[in-house]
Amino acid sequence: MKKFRKVLDGLTTSSPGGTIGSPSCGSAAGTPTSAPTPKEIDVQETLVSENFQLCKTVRHGFPYQPTALAFDPVQKILAIGSRTGGVRILGRPGVDCYCQHESGAAVLQLQFLINEGALVTACADDTLHLWNLRQRRPAILHSLKFNRERVTFCHLPFQSKWLYVGTERGNTHMVNIESFILSGYVIMWNKAIELATKTHPGPVVHLSDSPKDEGKLLIGFESGTVVQWDLRCKKADFRIYYDEAIHSVSWHHEGKQFMCSHSDGSLTMWNLRNTTKPFQVTYPHGKIQRDGRKESCKPILKVEYKTSRSSEPFIVFSGGLSYDKAGRRPTLTIMHGKAITVLEMDYPIVEFMVLCETPYNNEVQEPSAVVVLLEKDLIVVDLTQSNFPVFENPYPMDVHESPVTCTAYFADCPPDIIPILYSIGAKHKKTGYSQKEWPISGGTWTLGSQTYPEVIITGHADGSIKFWDASAITLQMLYKFKTSKVFEKPKPGEGRAADLVEEDPFAVQMVSWCPQSRIFCVVGISAHIILYRFSKYDANTQIVCLDIRLQCESDDVITPSENENNPCFPEPGSHSPQAPHPASPSSGTPEGVKDSIPCLKVKDRVVRVPPGYQAELVIQLLWVDGEPPQQISTLDINSAYGLLAFGNCNGLAIVDYLQKTILLCMSTLDLYGASDPYQRLTRSPRRNRQSTSEFSMRGLSNFYSDSKKRIRTSYQSLTELSDNQQSIDMERSKSPTSAAAESRENSFSRSRSSSVSSIDRDTKEAITTLQFGESYGRKSDALPTPCLWVGTSLGVVVLIPMSIPTDQEERMEEAVTIGPCGTVLMLKGSVLRFGFLDCMGAVIQSPYEAWRDPNASEDPDRPRRRKLVNFSPSSSQDTCGDGHLAVVCSEKQAKVILMPSQSCLFVHNITESSFVLRADVVSACNSVCLACFCANGHVMTLSLPSLRPLMDVNYLPLTDMRIARTFCFTNGGQALYLSSPTEIQRITYSQEMCDNLQEMLGELFTPIETPEAQNRGFLKGFFGGNANTVDREELFGEASAGKASRSLAQHIPGQGGMEGMKVAAGGVVGDLARARIALDERGQRLGELEDRTALMMTSAESFSKHAHELMLKCKDKKWYQL
Repeated sequence: MKKFRKVLDGLTTSSPGGTIGSPSCGSAAGTPTSAPTPKEIDVQETLVSENFQLCKTVRHGFPYQPTALAFDPVQKILAIGSRTGGVRILGRPGVDCYCQHESGAAVLQLQFLINEGALVTACADDTLHLWNLRQRRPAILHSLKFNRERVTFCHLPFQSKWLYVGTERGNTHMVNIESFILSGYVIMWNKAIELATKTHPGPVVHLSDSPKDEGKLLIGFESGTVVQWDLRCKKADFRIYYDEAIHSVSWHHEGKQFMCSHSDGSLTMWNLRNTTKPFQVTYPHGKIQRDGRKESCKPILKVEYKTSRSSEPFIVFSGGLSYDKAGRRPTLTIMHGKAITVLEMDYPIVEFMVLCETPYNNEVQEPSAVVVLLEKDLIVVDLTQSNFPVFENPYPMDVHESPVTCTAYFADCPPDIIPILYSIGAKHKKTGYSQKEWPISGGTWTLGSQTYPEVIITGHADGSIKFWDASAITLQMLYKFKTSKVFEKPKPGEGRAADLVEEDPFAVQMVSWCPQSRIFCVVGISAHIILYRFSKYDANTQIVCLDIRLQCESDDVITPSENENNPCFPEPGSHSPQAPHPASPSSGTPEGVKDSIPCLKVKDRVVRVPPGYQAELVIQLLWVDGEPPQQISTLDINSAYGLLAFGNCNGLAIVDYLQKTILLCMSTLDLYGASDPYQRLTRSPRRNRQSTSEFSMRGLSNFYSDSKKRIRTSYQSLTELSDNQQSIDMERSKSPTSAAAESRENSFSRSRSSSVSSIDRDTKEAITTLQFGESYGRKSDALPTPCLWVGTSLGVVVLIPMSIPTDQEERMEEAVTIGPCGTVLMLKGSVLRFGFLDCMGAVIQSPYEAWRDPNASEDPDRPRRRKLVNFSPSSSQDTCGDGHLAVVCSEKQAKVILMPSQSCLFVHNITESSFVLRADVVSACNSVCLACFCANGHVMTLSLPSLRPLMDVNYLPLTDMRIARTFCFTNGGQALYLSSPTEIQRITYSQEMCDNLQEMLGELFTPIETPEAQNRGFLKGFFGGNANTVDREELFGEASAGKASRSLAQHIPGQGGMEGMKVAAGGVVGDLARARIALDERGQRLGELEDRTALMMTSAESFSKHAHELMLKCKDKKWYQL
């Protein structure tokens, strides 16, 4: 614990132990301006570096670009592989684990070691990995890298220690699962086929052991050749040559026949008694044409043939539709007896798997469900009901239902907010799902001891908003509504919306939510804001619409001041609130040029709205002289004040949403009045329009996996979040209200790439952040008043005081007055975030209005009144007097200033080579800190108020647009971002949460006894023949098969082997690891003992030989002859 004491006497800035922040870390102590009176601020800082550690917690959503699927029928867990090398393992709700291959190679196939707590992954870099699932964070035990052959197919028989691996060359290898070493037993392709065959059979596409005899291996080649190989005799029992390419093979459980799916859309059934030709060929979707020929069909990519005791067998396959039916969606076909059911899917099918009751392939399978992995969804179909309903998916797989365009994260919400949102959302749930229990029910998960209400909000490209319950590192949908219902539907390809955005005019750009008052604001891509109130009752309402013309009269370019002594900031004069005024007369615009019209049309009639969030006010920016409105860059709302403020690159507007009036609408330049700190050159308005029209609306297309989705965003956001972490060449100057040293510190050059620097010079000073709060508008103020803090893209902080009537009736009738603006300070880079602390270092919360239902019936005797909750800076300052601390963070640096004296207490230069994308004042470890995320991927935390660096982790090597726009911090040391277009990654930077993470995560493996094989009975066993077993160890072991060539494959010990086992030392895995290590050591000692024993035996034999020769020599001699 460190104690920082700051004595402000108007001359010096000091602290115990020297200046806070050394020059090596880019910190410098700010030189304060003179305070009204000397003051002592006593802050006990408790945070130290040991309180912080960065780690991933959990990943939500659908696996991006899935490639493979596997299921453990005993443990009842599901694994999904992806193209980026990720593996998601799912069990019961709450059991959700994400693993990542370091190579990033696509996962081609997954194989569970059924009921063994392990998983084999085959990747596109021809490497096999063995994952240990008996720990909460799975780790790789072994890897096997093939050097000369490409892996195409893997098969692991149930309860077998040997994995069959097929390759592109047509060979089949055997891998020992325990040691992950290749066997010398290899089935070469030229031995599998007849010598008379002149063509190569192609890659191995199928491997399976016969249900009747484990010693028989069925090998399917791509060309249409199928071979049953006798593992004992090392020869082929039979060979099948078919004209069409094979995609998959599936056995009947008795092992007497099997089914193949082919590239011409046919299914062939083969009987082992006669393999010369199939005894049945069917084209399920191929009809006979008029000329008698079958219509050509698409390939059947996979087929599964499953038997049932009580009914006909199930034949499930994907594909096979006829080519002439264009536009049909991907299908899954279920053939049950004579009935054929075709299930149409929304996305292409990647893989499917039939779930059965038994893990034994020689028993009646009794299929219960089909898991269908689509490109963007996971569906489970119930096979036990004739109409084949789907199960309701308990996982949050629909995060990307419409592309996510923004996120917000709220921790420690009011405890009643989640139940009320869930109750409203439950009324709109879909019906018709299967009533049976979700079949993927493996693993165990319990609610952790440290849980508190957490809510994640996602905004989407179609204008929809989703609220998610994120408590206890889970994710569950609470409530959803669509902002597009506020507007009339735009006609495609025409109208005002078509000129602004091509496909998604309702896309959500940012959200602002007050959980206490339940007021919600949405900022849309079409330069619109919608204010919502929450109600438990439906209502008839007419939405009020305000149109604002926010456009600069002149185009301003900042130039370096010729005078070293910049003009100072005089006490600004009074500025009355302005109504929106046109930048130029609309009558002067050419005919056909759009002017004073919004991008979207709000419904102008009374509409019936359901319970939940109900739109009350819509604010739209208007077209000006044929120019579309610039997008809104920041927004803040305060329910206690009843005010809403927003800004863009043109200026600032303040709206009274209680009276539905516009209080202020002015350009950024007008905010300064006569105290503008920059010299500006007036440019031609036409030139400005050309540049802004070309670059004003781009960027959100980076969120979309589909390149056809294009939404234009402001050029400001595009340049600031570009991967070329460069910026405009611009000299900044500091007001002389601070010392000359600080003035020089704020004069800097931001260098971004030359390709955009010329364009960036044309951009205006934008409003980048806003924050309502109780503060001091002037240095002479004795009491705090409602204020609006304004931050700009040029690093200027402006404070706007306001006078708000306190009485409820007066508040609804009298106007809110805006006081004169005052510039507080300047920083390097765009201002990103404000935060307020009292003089004891605690966060000052913004005042808010307690929620009351606007549609509830009123009691005439007790009229409802607004209940305001105010957090005044002076309420907890009895010991240290009035005043508070303001934390200001920009792209480059952070400052802590004392109000009302506006003295700079601490300065820290966060980064020189990059720039901050996101910053927040958050609570962590019962204290507060400043958390920052930089464009170079660094996550940092700084103490408050001293701005000491506590943590700096290079978390992401490269930050793309999607991560930059969706990264957000919250209280409790947590953060999240969109790791892919379909997945949300949550992380923590709290050491305490990292320590408790093992307790919060679910267990993937639970000890379950393997079900016993069914007793087939004497007669059935006598006549039908039991499944013959084979000692694979005897066939493939080193003693009989020898060693494989070292150049064929390389064994790589996994990092999760011995080191990873030590992490799980308290569990079963730790015991197994220690046992394995002990066995290895014991084996080594036994080997050494065996060598010593062999030497002793050799010595003994030599001694015996010499003794025998001596005995023969002395046999006939007398004793005296010796």
